[in-house]
Amino acid sequence: MKTAKFALTVLVGAMLIFTAATLTASDPVGIYAIVEKVIFEPSDNAPQRVQIWGVFALADTARGGDYYTKPQQGYLYYTLPAGKEANARKEWADLKSVAGTGQGIAFGARYSPLGKVRPDSEKPASPDSYSPDTYFANGIGVTKVNPVSGYQGNMTDIVAQLKAALKKY
Repeated sequence: MKTAKFALTVLVGAMLIFTAATLTASDPVGIYAIVEKVIFEPSDNAPQRVQIWGVFALADTARGGDYYTKPQQGYLYYTLPAGKEANARKEWADLKSVAGTGQGIAFGARYSPLGKVRPDSEKPASPDSYSPDTYFANGIGVTKVNPVSGYQGNMTDIVAQLKAALKKY
């Protein structure tokens, strides 16, 4: 009888641990990217809008979990958000600093408006409002995806897909 109770206790404990691990697994990142170039409008000194060119995987919020769109080449086009101009400009400067390096990056929050990837052939018009990363209390901004720095979830897989998509174009 003691053996049966012990086995049941172990089984229930294992189920609780497994269930807890499953419920907490989530990727808060909104966009993974490899940025090729960044263009500030109307000027580098006083940007009001930004074109971010490269290849992107956006959070698929309709599916939830850790799902992202297939890599898409083109550009994101944003305007400054009211009241968050300073944070947005800092992130835009970070994006420009990694442009052309081939570095995989993560930015934006999964449940914030992400904008849309526009094809190369589409002329810039009607920019989306940029959402600086507000998911975390301290904001992570633009983060380099470094496969050597510990647990990265599916980040490295997504960046590998971005690199493969970039080679196709």
